[in-house]
Amino acid sequence: MLSMAHVGMDVHKRSITVVIYPARGDTPLDRTRLPSEEYAVTGYLARWQQQYDLRCYYEAGPGGYVVYRWLQRRRIACLVAAPSKMLRASGDFVKTDRRDARMLAEQGRNGQLTAVRVPTPEEEAVRGLVRCRETRQRDVLAARQRVLKFLALRGRDYTAGKHWTQAHRGWLGRQQFSGPDAWSYQEYCTDLSYREQRLAEADRQVSAVAQEEAVAPLVRALCCFRGIDTLTAMLVVSETLDFRRFATARQYMSYLGLTCCEASTGETHRRGQITKAGSTRCRRALVEAAWHYRHGPAVGGRLAQRQAGQPAQVIAHAWKAQKRLHKVFHKLAVKDPRKAAVAVARELAGFLWAVARMIAADAE
Repeated sequence: MLSMAHVGMDVHKRSITVVIYPARGDTPLDRTRLPSEEYAVTGYLARWQQQYDLRCYYEAGPGGYVVYRWLQRRRIACLVAAPSKMLRASGDFVKTDRRDARMLAEQGRNGQLTAVRVPTPEEEAVRGLVRCRETRQRDVLAARQRVLKFLALRGRDYTAGKHWTQAHRGWLGRQQFSGPDAWSYQEYCTDLSYREQRLAEADRQVSAVAQEEAVAPLVRALCCFRGIDTLTAMLVVSETLDFRRFATARQYMSYLGLTCCEASTGETHRRGQITKAGSTRCRRALVEAAWHYRHGPAVGGRLAQRQAGQPAQVIAHAWKAQKRLHKVFHKLAVKDPRKAAVAVARELAGFLWAVARMIAADAE
């Protein structure tokens, strides 16, 4: 059998710094900098693979999982480490690519790295689509704000009701300007119309993917909850990927960054704001859904339509969530409604976790 060697890789856009350590000992076998190209990385490691059983480590980052898939194709073991879970000395103020690669190799050898869940190419494509749809939504909000700002600077304010209703849009269409303002206003409105069309197309694409066999049962189950429609459910599913990797609901809440910071020592117990770890998108979507629970428990027409044909256990969980989360919201809203919404979002994540695990067990 080949002896084991541990490879720390500091991955950047154009270069990868590699440090190789043996299973025992503090002297590295090799240190080098490679171009960030598949042929260079796999060719270099293939030579070492003839002498050692390699274990590679690098941090998750903006480069995604490209290097991981390069190594998988060559059957080289690789772990993508969670940067937030890495051990860093508080007194270490020197940071270089080589030191980072060495730290990855050493901590990987000692079993101190926490692996992230690497999505399959299909899962990554779905996640990319959902994030693209969210980008389109932000574009629409920005375009609407530009239209309103343009009108406000010219003393035109709509006071007959809420913005972006049918009546408001009719009022926007009746606004007339002369000179350069006429062209500017038309340009803003045209840009808004185009962005809204692209958002509608993105919604259709996400809804179509939600009907696919791989995600449809879970998406339909999550849609049984108040405040969770197809688009929100797809966001939660694409960001979480696999609910089974969380042994408890509290682990899932912590993954989403919805649990509180704590600094307790001796007889002193202090809790602060939520950690805000994990997916910002998923956390924001759950907080937005949590506001629906300020209303009393009820099953409206659209919610009843989403629940039609779903398992009785799932509907029972959704109804239990309505009763519990409404009570929690009003208990905490006396002090601060925003904090109440975050607390409800944390418990809502627990209900979603329970239903997702149930769907996964049924699928098996």
